[in-house]
Amino acid sequence: MTTVLLDGASRYDATRTDAGAAGLTHVHRAPASGHHHRSTRASACRQYICEHCRSSMPRPHSIAVIAGDGIGPEVTHAALRVLDAAEERFGFSTSREEYPWSSARYVEFGAHVTRADVEALRKHEAILFGAVGDPRAPRGVVEREIIFGLRQGLDLYVNLRPIVLYDERLTPLKGKRPLDIDIVVVRENTEDVYTQPGRITGVGNDEVGEAPMRFTRPGIERIVRYAFALARSRPKSHLTLVDKSNAIPIQELWRTIFEEIGSRYRDVRRDAMYVDACCMWMVQKPEQFDVIVTTNLFGDIITDLGAGIAGGLGIAASGNIHPGQTSMFEPIHGSAPKYAGQGVASPLGSIGALAMLLRHVNEDAAADAIEGAIGDGLRRGRIKGAEAGAQPTMEVADIVAESLAGARTSP
Repeated sequence: MTTVLLDGASRYDATRTDAGAAGLTHVHRAPASGHHHRSTRASACRQYICEHCRSSMPRPHSIAVIAGDGIGPEVTHAALRVLDAAEERFGFSTSREEYPWSSARYVEFGAHVTRADVEALRKHEAILFGAVGDPRAPRGVVEREIIFGLRQGLDLYVNLRPIVLYDERLTPLKGKRPLDIDIVVVRENTEDVYTQPGRITGVGNDEVGEAPMRFTRPGIERIVRYAFALARSRPKSHLTLVDKSNAIPIQELWRTIFEEIGSRYRDVRRDAMYVDACCMWMVQKPEQFDVIVTTNLFGDIITDLGAGIAGGLGIAASGNIHPGQTSMFEPIHGSAPKYAGQGVASPLGSIGALAMLLRHVNEDAAADAIEGAIGDGLRRGRIKGAEAGAQPTMEVADIVAESLAGARTSP
């Protein structure tokens, strides 16, 4: 396990805490002490942190890095290149600790991720996650240990999925512009069928598979409150509940709670829609949506549809959030082993996830600049697209990093 200390170091998180970092005036490099340290500033002094610095410099943001499998390490490395540039430009710092959790580690050493391992991550403000999955590993075993283990173990009850069209050439929908596709999906992340073990019983024609769909009032209330607060913060102030309560009666609980909480947000326009209708309207008229709140299962489906109308999985990012606590940010694509090691995977999803992470730790100016750099690069054609093979992974990272160098440091 490696710790990297850098001496240079959410539009989406509606209920985060305010703890912004001040800019650095001068920097000394920390000494090596059993971990690997590196500096991103050539001007940094090669000496211990002096007492003046200890008292005047902001505390570095503590970030865990789980690169994972396949293209995960490559896209994560690209995102960290952008983070280096953001620190240099905006004057904050991070300490980074790498965790070697992966399917490959499970295959080679039989290593599991335990509850104690997950609890150890609570010392960090945020987690930057790459991708996990190896064809040599039993299907789903490590993915459930790591991804579901983090969601449940850290109670990351908000899965936040921005659906943003950076350039109209990226969407398969004719005539749709960036203003037409600007949606945030708030997916409940700790309940529903994904969190129950289920079982397969019987043999032959008597074989039956069962998995309970379970929701709780507290679980629904907190995600709906989060979604209303987020919708209130956006220009349209519009929240849509997506469910299937006409065919799944237990989902009437969602409708009841949605109306109860909505009565306290009279400035937020609200409506409800069945999930099948939502899928149709996201394709036909995406501009009618602003913020969507939905169940774990339905959120998983409609967010991939959302990625499709905004440019594909290669550009989409995700936040697994507990407001005010350790939260995880990741691209939504998988490990794509066929592209691993070639340096051609698009890092845009990972860089977008980094922007979400920076919002979570209250570095909004850096997050704005990163998102602006992605959009500008795509519109100008410097970034060729979000598909693997469009251009080298680190070339994309360098384009975004270079754009940050010219970004404004104040509104």
